[in-house]
Amino acid sequence: MRGAPLLLLLALPLPTAAQEIIVTGRGLDAPPGDAAYAVAEIDRERIEESASGRIEDVLRDVAGIAQFRRADSRSSHPTAQGISLRGIGGNASSRALLVLDGVPQADPFGGWVPFPAYLPQRLAGIRVTRGGGSGYHGAGALVGTVELTSASADELGPLALTGWYGSRESIDLVATGGTRLGAGEVTVAAQFARGDGFTPTVAEDRGAADRAAPYRQASLALRGVASVASGVELQTNLSAFADSRERGTAFTPVDSKGTDASLRLVGRGTWRWSALAFLQHRDFSSGFASVDATRDTASAVLDQHVPASGHGARIEIEPPLGSGVTLRIGADLRSVRGRTQELYSFVAGSPTRRRSAGGASDTTGAFADLSVERGDWTLSGGGRIDRWAIRDGSLFEAPLAGGLPLTDTQFSDRSGWEASGRAGVAWRADDAVTLRAAGYTGWRLPTLNELYRPFRAGTDATAANALLDPERLRGVEIGVDLTPATGLSLRATGFLNRLDNAIGNVTLATGPGSFPGVGFVPAGGAYRQRLNLDAIDARGVEIDLRWQAGPWRARASWAYTDARVKASGAAAALDGMRPAQTAPHQLSASLGYRGERAGGSVTARYAAAQFEDDLNGRALADALTFDARLSLPLTERFGLELRGENLTDTQVETGVSGTGVVERATPRTLWIGLSLVFG
Repeated sequence: MRGAPLLLLLALPLPTAAQEIIVTGRGLDAPPGDAAYAVAEIDRERIEESASGRIEDVLRDVAGIAQFRRADSRSSHPTAQGISLRGIGGNASSRALLVLDGVPQADPFGGWVPFPAYLPQRLAGIRVTRGGGSGYHGAGALVGTVELTSASADELGPLALTGWYGSRESIDLVATGGTRLGAGEVTVAAQFARGDGFTPTVAEDRGAADRAAPYRQASLALRGVASVASGVELQTNLSAFADSRERGTAFTPVDSKGTDASLRLVGRGTWRWSALAFLQHRDFSSGFASVDATRDTASAVLDQHVPASGHGARIEIEPPLGSGVTLRIGADLRSVRGRTQELYSFVAGSPTRRRSAGGASDTTGAFADLSVERGDWTLSGGGRIDRWAIRDGSLFEAPLAGGLPLTDTQFSDRSGWEASGRAGVAWRADDAVTLRAAGYTGWRLPTLNELYRPFRAGTDATAANALLDPERLRGVEIGVDLTPATGLSLRATGFLNRLDNAIGNVTLATGPGSFPGVGFVPAGGAYRQRLNLDAIDARGVEIDLRWQAGPWRARASWAYTDARVKASGAAAALDGMRPAQTAPHQLSASLGYRGERAGGSVTARYAAAQFEDDLNGRALADALTFDARLSLPLTERFGLELRGENLTDTQVETGVSGTGVVERATPRTLWIGLSLVFG
């Protein structure tokens, strides 16, 4: 079944070049009404300038985009790779909707993003819409949408090979290529990366138990586009990734694997339409350890395996309504299923108990999005209605030695309806000034991970909560777009958001002791549970600057967010606190040059101080880092590549435990590489 899209593509007859049918490989165009919203774009040239070769690093060009933690996918735990916007706070789950060629990419079980699966060089561009309610992309666009678009055969070229060697015995190998087949095309992108890794614990806190955290990652993406009828093209995608890491002590291996397949038919006649179907499979395993107070020894505390799957479909139609009016209507569905299977309560190095917990959820919705252009005015309005269901939830715990179960719970199925939408207006005051304003609502269903999977991070342990309610967001924004000179643009947006029922990891007690849902928590560790907070209020400003003159280009992005928790009941201690892992200031600035013979870029990024925990007791220092990349041609086809990450070797704090042990992100990393390009 997973190979069906590729087999179908190969079986299709491709038109000859004489038919003059050219396919695009894209979905339907973004509606004109998106001009009323805060949209930022990253083009292919900027994507290729990344010093790390990591998609999560590229996304940081848009200030306000944040993972749950500052570390990238070479050293962070995969479950900390949720993606969010506008400082609304977060946990492991994504509060922004990430799509690749229209397919939602968040893990079916956990909502985190498998960043090693997305080779930057395979992309044509990235489009970020800040603010919720973008309903035609699907449910889950709580605080915004991040769209990834695959590159075409022309953009990739016939063949490009690049190999880098870097600090700590790191290797990064990349191959991309594409070819036209009649009016269609086939593209391929592959990557292999490995490294001995660095020790995550900072030097002053290390003990004998601490060691380097190596990684090994690979990805492969195959894509085909073919014309199947006049004005109708078929797009097929088949991809896979494998990701192995260690977390810096014994008993902490992490392995993630996944495969994805999708089919999309796009019609570009008088009636424009798109029909999409996709399948996803994920397999995640992780070990967790407890380290003693002197950090001399590590002991296994949990062995976890989480298989998950998802599938879905979407159909959308744009009827011909005349000049200046664009209407997109459609329906979509997504179904996910997963289960955590755990061995825990270790005694003398061996587990004594087992746990199985999980379930399934479905979301089915219908949407409409209308854009009207009249002179200097652009109006936008859209909404969707969704039916959600959480079902088949269960929790089973039993001794490995046999006997009666410790827990055998079947959770009641739940379902409900959610409505969301957005409306905006843009007025072009003159050739250089556009004013805009928008309001929106959004919602997000709790992930299976939040509902059923407990987890550990160092000495802290967090219990799941099968009774979580959906998150709901309301927001407004105003903005101005300025183009004072050719090649120069500035976009500024002010926003106000309120997230009701925000899901947070709430501290309820401290160790040592045994607690429900997680077992033993050592001294200095926190016992937390996922709970619905009353709300998170966030207000702020975003500014995006772009400049280009000939081969020179510059860009800068700054986001300021003042976010506060509103809480009562068991979470009352959090009232007035900042959401965990939310920096009030984020800044990214870059200067690049791309000439006929050479190219390069320098990037600076700043993240203000933030708090590791919900109680704002564990502070993470601010960090300013510098990256650079230089490309020098040696011959017509060969080139020399130099890259540098965190050139000043800044200590980027990404976590701190209850006992004050600090964990860091990637230190200074230098790369040298060779590229070979055909065509």
